Amino acid sequence: MKYASEAPQDPAAQAAAGPGVPAPGSVHDEQRVHDEQRGTRNRVVRSILDHGPSTAAELALRLELTQAAVRRHLDTLVTEGVVEPREKRVYGARTRGRPAKAFALTPCGRDAFDQAYDKLAGDALRWIAQAAGGGEMGEAAVAAFARARMAAQAEGYRRALEAAAPESRAEALARALTDDGYAATARSAPVGEQLCQHHCPVAHVAEQFPQLCEAETEVFSRLLGTHVQRLATIAHGDGVCTTFIPRSEKRRTTKTTTASASTAGRNPA
Repeated sequence: MKYASEAPQDPAAQAAAGPGVPAPGSVHDEQRVHDEQRGTRNRVVRSILDHGPSTAAELALRLELTQAAVRRHLDTLVTEGVVEPREKRVYGARTRGRPAKAFALTPCGRDAFDQAYDKLAGDALRWIAQAAGGGEMGEAAVAAFARARMAAQAEGYRRALEAAAPESRAEALARALTDDGYAATARSAPVGEQLCQHHCPVAHVAEQFPQLCEAETEVFSRLLGTHVQRLATIAHGDGVCTTFIPRSEKRRTTKTTTASASTAGRNPA
């Protein structure tokens, strides 16, 4: 039986190249071998997804590879955090010797496959709206859910801000948001600061339910103790979620002025 991971090399080409000299086409060959190995590892991961936690022997049998080849790929996948070894569950009487390790997908490995979380969340929010009677009552119910969700997240943000100096609270909030997957930064603006979220984990759902963005903005305002202005959102098609935080009255100089209501929706910088 010929195994996919055991591609023969051409000794004539290597001899012609001489010692230390790459054979013609060797760069292409290296890329081809790399692609083949990546493809085989993808097959290993897919087999674990389809059949559940599997030993090297089980994978070798299903994929028609040697156990040694499978173990090499598993070592790489473990290093990449895609799979993890577990003690294989044994039913009935145990045999002598150490039980074989079974390899299971990690959450990171599972995320590489298509997920339906956004659709599930959208369906759930639509159900909430319909159960509340639809229309304005439905929108209010979704808004109530969004506020409750943000209130739970806000507790961690509140602790981060309380531990920061008043002038560093925007930066503290950015760090807390980054820990939650929002890749946030804070930077100075002429009359305040801008909080930028370069990623939004719920952007696809927020496209359909802007109440999620509105609840987030309300929480920022309460945490920072000032009215904030949302200038852009990823859910609306912008590249970054941007929130303007005006400088407090105590910190303003006589040369700065407050943005007027006519600047609503525009970057005051």
